Amino acid sequence: MMLPLGVLPLGVLLLGASPIASLELDIVNLRSAKGVLQICLTARPESFPDCKDDPRAVSRTVKATAPRVQFEGLTPGNYAAAIIHDENGNKKLDTLMGIPREGFGFSRNPVIRFGPPKFDAARFPVDGAANPQQVKMRYLL
Repeated sequence: MMLPLGVLPLGVLLLGASPIASLELDIVNLRSAKGVLQICLTARPESFPDCKDDPRAVSRTVKATAPRVQFEGLTPGNYAAAIIHDENGNKKLDTLMGIPREGFGFSRNPVIRFGPPKFDAARFPVDGAANPQQVKMRYLL
């Protein structure tokens, strides 16, 4: 069968397409429904936990009243998520003498010592299947 010049069968076009994955983050243990949740999702260890210098990172801000967030169209791979509960909406994590006054959480809910966890402690796979992740918020003050 001869195809017109410039027309390729759909199967040929799909061979080069990247697989697409989705992720659902379920954020629990919120102290209040005030403010917003600032979410960073990255696959680059050097860009965790703030998503800086990662053009493929996904940063979202959602109302704290809607703590379930769906991400679509992700490239399969290993990701880590960091969440801040910005209760007063000032677009930053408020601290008192270096101790967070607002909530924070990380994928896989790693043990927190001093500062944020390393990427590997929060890393989880995202593949073609639905990937629910539950993140427990923590409050120190």
